[in-house]
Amino acid sequence: MVPLRAELLRGSGPGHLAFTVALGAACGVLPFFGFIAAFTLVVGLCLRRNQLIMQTISQLLSPVQVLLILVYVRAGEWIWRAPPMPLSVRTLAHDFAADPRAFMLRFGWTGVHAATAWALSVPFILAAVFFPVRRGLRRLAASIK
Repeated sequence: MVPLRAELLRGSGPGHLAFTVALGAACGVLPFFGFIAAFTLVVGLCLRRNQLIMQTISQLLSPVQVLLILVYVRAGEWIWRAPPMPLSVRTLAHDFAADPRAFMLRFGWTGVHAATAWALSVPFILAAVFFPVRRGLRRLAASIK
């Protein structure tokens, strides 16, 4: 809460900060290992958002990201009407660490499926995070003044 409070004191509005938190949350559940920090950095720079807040939120969601990878893969397979790929988080992590090139050849379309489902979920994540956080930040801003 300290970076959010500091930003409120600096003049950033609750809506601006709530959207920054929501973007960090959406970036944090991107269904790919090892790309979260870079992806969050690019999104934050493009949208001129506070990197500390976005990176903190996205990294805090790492356990949620791991849990959602299979959900996104299965949802993407359903969207694309693709047959289910037998896999597990442990298999994905092991295969990627063993040989990233072979991993990409084997699981490339699975990544497309997961990315599609994630992209379709982003507006819902943004809304689910933005509105409650904005309400809380408005209360915090009112208590600071």
